[in-house]
Amino acid sequence: MITTYLQGLALGFAYVAPLGMQNIFVINNALMREKKQAILTTLAVIFFDITLAMACFYGIGMLMETRPLLQKIVIYVGGALVVYIGITLLVGKVQEIEIKKDEHSLSKAILQAGIVTWLNPQAIIDGTLFLGAFRASLDPLMAKYFIGGVMSASFLWFTFISLGVHFFRGLINTKVLQWIQWICGAVLVFYGGRLLLSGIF
Repeated sequence: MITTYLQGLALGFAYVAPLGMQNIFVINNALMREKKQAILTTLAVIFFDITLAMACFYGIGMLMETRPLLQKIVIYVGGALVVYIGITLLVGKVQEIEIKKDEHSLSKAILQAGIVTWLNPQAIIDGTLFLGAFRASLDPLMAKYFIGGVMSASFLWFTFISLGVHFFRGLINTKVLQWIQWICGAVLVFYGGRLLLSGIF
């Protein structure tokens, strides 16, 4: 139970932490908005991210429980994708963050949070294969603990990023982000390899 939750937590961190559209959005909001508005916008990002994760996990994940062949295919494809993403992060270089002054209203910022999450095709594809593959490898009774860990990681990471950037904006640079990316890449390669092995044995 605890092990499954912690696995979901670790993978959740590794999945949401690498620099991407959502992180850029949260960082920009933390830098350019007052603390209250930045927090509310971050909560919107967390909500959209968690609902997307649940849709990916319980969508194709549920379907695979009744289709063993599809289960094997998704485990192998998903595991390979996780390893590939991890390697990409390990060899990739973080670019400078482009800070854009954002004077939109809070309601528009929340709408943008939904757009960068739910209208990001790559996030939907990766999330479906990534979370669907792990759902296929889990005991059905343990699934809720795994997704609970993923959801916790989303909440903790985006809250940490928003508050951390807001209070320590002078210390955030590409070197810090590069180390985060390397750590996340290593975690993804490790768990992706475990996922591929689970499909063999």
